[in-house]
Amino acid sequence: MCRCHVCGKLARHPGDGSYLCPRCHTPLHPRIPYSVSRAWAFTLTALIVFVPANVFPIMTVRKIDNTIPSTILAGVIDLARNDMLPIAIVVFIASIAVPVFKLVGIMFLLFTVQRGRPINAAQATNMYRFIDLIGRWSMLDLFVISILVTLVSFGQFASIEANIGASAFAGVVVLTLLAAESFDPRLIWDLQEPTP
Repeated sequence: MCRCHVCGKLARHPGDGSYLCPRCHTPLHPRIPYSVSRAWAFTLTALIVFVPANVFPIMTVRKIDNTIPSTILAGVIDLARNDMLPIAIVVFIASIAVPVFKLVGIMFLLFTVQRGRPINAAQATNMYRFIDLIGRWSMLDLFVISILVTLVSFGQFASIEANIGASAFAGVVVLTLLAAESFDPRLIWDLQEPTP
């Protein structure tokens, strides 16, 4: 049985690679073609973009007397210093810990599938589902910046503008989402030894 990747219909696959979905006429594949290659491409690109996302300023606050560029980590530290520890923890988890966990988790799954080592498939599948679930929470920083930019516009007194770090961070979020979407979790179950 194969599930169509376009319309979701479940259909029998004869195994010769030429069967079309009876509903939308898309070619059916037992596994997503080039799943591992695409997932690696998105993951490695996200890993490269992760560096400027954390090195370059994510936003700049301009006041009358000074200009303050701020990276993600500097923002977390400033929030903690200003007695906003719960918000600092949320921003740290959503902006630093979650992307790192997603990148490490996807790379672990890709290494496992490529090496062909049997692992606990249920745990690996749960890990994949968790990675897929937490992906959208990484956008929290970008939502905060967009809200701040629209709220804090006092003309010449103060302004907030997004910087290149915000664009790089958005790139990391999108690339990790695409990496998780490209990975075919059925490859995890293919590693299991057949029972006699």
